[in-house]
Amino acid sequence: MSIDTTSPVPLHAQLEEIFLRRIRDGDVQAGSRLPSEDELVALHGVSRTTVRTAIQSLIARGMVEIRRGKGTFVTEPVITQELTALTGFVEDMHALGKKASATVLDRRLVAASETVARQLAVPRGASVARIQRVRLADGSPLSFDETYLPKELGEKVMADDLENQPIFTLLEQKYSTPLLEAEYRLAAVPSHGTVARALGVDAGSPIFLIERTTFSERHRPVDYERLYYRGDHIRFVTRLARRQSHVSRP
Repeated sequence: MSIDTTSPVPLHAQLEEIFLRRIRDGDVQAGSRLPSEDELVALHGVSRTTVRTAIQSLIARGMVEIRRGKGTFVTEPVITQELTALTGFVEDMHALGKKASATVLDRRLVAASETVARQLAVPRGASVARIQRVRLADGSPLSFDETYLPKELGEKVMADDLENQPIFTLLEQKYSTPLLEAEYRLAAVPSHGTVARALGVDAGSPIFLIERTTFSERHRPVDYERLYYRGDHIRFVTRLARRQSHVSRP
């Protein structure tokens, strides 16, 4: 497909369609760099404004992203994850047909902040385990996870192989801690330095933050997490039922 200067379709829309077809047909793989602006101008015989308009439209559609000082790259396909049950990252990725892996950045005992103390039902300043990991889907960083556990349980978990063993699995199968329910809190936030570096995005990039507190028997909190997901790589969906008392009656 080439640019048709006699067509009523605007040149930037034609150029955008060329990019979309190449991406969808697999001619341009996710993660690959597009030609430079000058190269695209010469290749397609269009103006710099036409190229920029087409690229901006692709960015708005989440198909490409600009990496400062590096160029324009094809993004990974957006993952759609359902929030319908209490599941861990590995379970979620397996359900989507993706390979899950993890890189442990830090594991240590820290003093519980006011928020952590409240979520784990321990005194503020109490010693708790903190584990920081990057979670990857098919080798691409998808989330930065910060997990807090009560000290006694956390010291055991920290000694395990956390790059190959999911924490949920360890809690349930190795440490006899059934996970029964969780409370989720979702927000859109800008990425800060630690998260941005871990996920390879610019500071200030949109991040999906999930705070999750998981409870065991007798409503005992055993796991508090801050899960920072790349906003350009994932979307969350759920299905809600209408409360019966609110259904209008004839």
